[in-house]
Amino acid sequence: MNILTFDSDGKLNEAAAGIIIGTVQTTPRAVLGLATGGTPVGIYGEVVKEFKRGMISFRNAVSFNLDEYVNIPADHPESYHSYMNQHLFSHIDLPASQRYIPNGNAPDPEAECLRYDSLIEQAGQIDLQLLGLGHNGHIGFNEPAHALIRGTHVVDLAEETREANARFFDSIDEVPKQALTMGVGTILKAKKILLVVKGADKADIVARALQGPITTDCPASLLQTHPNLVVLLDEPAASKLKQENRQ
Repeated sequence: MNILTFDSDGKLNEAAAGIIIGTVQTTPRAVLGLATGGTPVGIYGEVVKEFKRGMISFRNAVSFNLDEYVNIPADHPESYHSYMNQHLFSHIDLPASQRYIPNGNAPDPEAECLRYDSLIEQAGQIDLQLLGLGHNGHIGFNEPAHALIRGTHVVDLAEETREANARFFDSIDEVPKQALTMGVGTILKAKKILLVVKGADKADIVARALQGPITTDCPASLLQTHPNLVVLLDEPAASKLKQENRQ
């Protein structure tokens, strides 16, 4: 585990974007696992900036998003389809046929999960998986549970998760109660995982995830088992880590 801390949001975003860009420059046909939420917005902004400078092309890459809400139209402003188009896809040359997001409106959600897993398997191992971290330790939408599901699946969103995401909607009543999410097993198969966390409100869960016991009650703690985990934190998010384990 390589943990790096940054004293500014700009530096953190540049570092994360640099890892994404470096992956595609080294492996033009890279398979990218992408995330949504507040944390990646600045990262994608830096990626777009470098693309516009002519420093990177995504025309041969493939992307798979971690998750999508259930029963929210793809063109809804808070769908993850809309998010990805707004913050990344509409600004770079990644072909539409090479970017994948679970279909939260599929008539048979279970079949959609199997289809999505099959697409990931056909693409090969994910080269770089970008992750954020939920306040309760979820990664993707894998919520704390007695057991975690390996593949893509339908998940009932924890009330804490819905409350955290309510800031993107007019009210919590509009926040979907379910989502389709890539499973922890698929996430852990990635060659490299990039975990990015910002904010003092995440300090407790960062310490628990990275230095606490490995348990399904904190899904992110399973990242401790990964052989190539890079963690980028701002100083507030890193504030409760034991110093001897920070690099």
